[in-house]
Amino acid sequence: MAMGAMPASFSAISSRDSSLGFVRSSDFVRLSDLKKRTQYVRTKVMKIADKGTDIVRITVQGKKEADACFEIKNSLVQKNYNIPLVADIHFAPSVALRVAECFDKIRVNPGNFEEDYQKELEHIEQVFTPLVEKCKKYGRALRIGTNHGSLSDRIMSYYGDSPRGMVESAFEFARICRKLDFHKFIFSMKASNPVVMVQAYRLLLSEMYLQGWDYPLHLGVTEAGGEDGLGDTIRVSLTEPPEEEIDPCRRLASLGMRASELQKGVAPFEEKNRRYFDFQRRSGQLPVQKEGEEVDYRGILHRDGSVLMSVSLAQLKKPELLYKSLAAKLIVGMPFKDLATVDSILLRELPQVDDNNARLALKRLIDTSMRIITPLSEQLAKPLPNAMVLVNLKELSTGDHKILPQADNSLNFPVIHHIQFPSGIHRDDLVIGAGANAGALLVDGLGDGLLLEAKDKDFDFLTNTSFNLLQGCRMRNTKTEYVSCPSCGRTLFDLQEISAEIREKTSHFPGVSIAIMGCIVNGPGEMADADFGYVGGVPGKIDLYVGKERLRGATLGAILTGIVLLEQRKYIHSSISNSQSHSQVREPIFGKKTRSELAHSWNKAVDETFGPLIKSLSSRGW
Repeated sequence: MAMGAMPASFSAISSRDSSLGFVRSSDFVRLSDLKKRTQYVRTKVMKIADKGTDIVRITVQGKKEADACFEIKNSLVQKNYNIPLVADIHFAPSVALRVAECFDKIRVNPGNFEEDYQKELEHIEQVFTPLVEKCKKYGRALRIGTNHGSLSDRIMSYYGDSPRGMVESAFEFARICRKLDFHKFIFSMKASNPVVMVQAYRLLLSEMYLQGWDYPLHLGVTEAGGEDGLGDTIRVSLTEPPEEEIDPCRRLASLGMRASELQKGVAPFEEKNRRYFDFQRRSGQLPVQKEGEEVDYRGILHRDGSVLMSVSLAQLKKPELLYKSLAAKLIVGMPFKDLATVDSILLRELPQVDDNNARLALKRLIDTSMRIITPLSEQLAKPLPNAMVLVNLKELSTGDHKILPQADNSLNFPVIHHIQFPSGIHRDDLVIGAGANAGALLVDGLGDGLLLEAKDKDFDFLTNTSFNLLQGCRMRNTKTEYVSCPSCGRTLFDLQEISAEIREKTSHFPGVSIAIMGCIVNGPGEMADADFGYVGGVPGKIDLYVGKERLRGATLGAILTGIVLLEQRKYIHSSISNSQSHSQVREPIFGKKTRSELAHSWNKAVDETFGPLIKSLSSRGW
């Protein structure tokens, strides 16, 4: 088992300038954001601009809002706020035409630009051309932003629900722009699944390279740009006030710039043995149990990704506190492993042979199938039964970022990404740093586990960060997965408040994915991978979805009391139990057929059982 820091090659791509006349994309990474409510737009824009952002995106739902954009723009200029404004448009080509006269950039979603998805390309060109011509006239820019979950039926029929479909959908609009000699546009690929997002951007860049294109990229999900140098603008979506999104953007941008500086003069690495846009997890030979062996070595690493923690001798003096820090369950003071318990611990220094209390604490951990890893020198000097030896492979790890992807090198040992953070590091910097370094490799399927160390950070924080990173990389699910939009002018309820309530009542379903979306525009599209979805339908009402199928009769009151998920708990837990015995690749909790059956059973249950209860809850103000 090799352990060591895992650097990755970083080199920023060179793209043509698609700036708005204020900044050049080749100079630095821009930070963009999204306003919360249209009635507070001017105040919000000024507040966001004061925080240091470079671009503000505003939802423009209809003609009334488009007309108001002129007043908004003029009032901001009068107050010396010359920040570029981007209009977010869905389903309304006429609105895009209107707002192009005053805003600096127009964002269109190819899947939502025309309401009838069955229109042929000729009709799309007919509808899209006037907007391109107006952008040329006023010197505006366009963002062609594809959503993974809202591809048109025509694209789906040719390419399916895939990164290839996302790229082709955007290229259809890009070809129209180029035909009209308009080049002031930028691409974005959006998906709630980081793996799909990364693959889409790499495929997009590859196709642009083959075409000889060099248009900028906007990153709407941060996982796509930490290591490849792909992307000219960043936006972080948080279910919080928009001004809170700017600091994470800045931290990510600084990491990217620093990595780019460090890589200057370093020879580029060429991927030769894997397809860079859809490769699978690296095949590492996990420990195999041999007949007659006393220790079950399979417990060292978890098939879906491992979490390791570094433990000191001082922590062994308080064993119960240590067990809790390792996320073990305690029964009468004895530790037991759970779904989200640390897999192995690194003990750089073993307790003395006569330190019975410390060695008893370690024995109890070993009895739970948790493995103790220690340096060879320590094991030779102070032997600990059933401990695993750590051998220094420093020479090998010098070029590890090149060794790992090379499938023909016959090196298939498990790899643990080990990151040691300096004392005093801010928690946010630690999380973002771990994601940008180890996460960028894990999301590519390179690596089998994670060991984060920070002397002045508590175990709970490091453990949670490690498990969260594995889950974000679609490796190991240990808690409910939430996909939530950042709120915008289309949001029909208090997204922050409702999100908190839904999380409180549904957080005990590990392995289940739940989407919380503010409106029907982003809802079904962006929750493509979710098992359940809460979507704003009309003001004051939230619709519940299983997959993409809406369930009848699920009022807000019924949702917030957890009726739906609690009644379906047997499906969830049985699916999780069954998935434990599968191979390394985690299967979805609900397949299409299972989701459909679940939706049918819910609708039937509403009529037969829950109808009176929901009516009663509603009458009491739930």
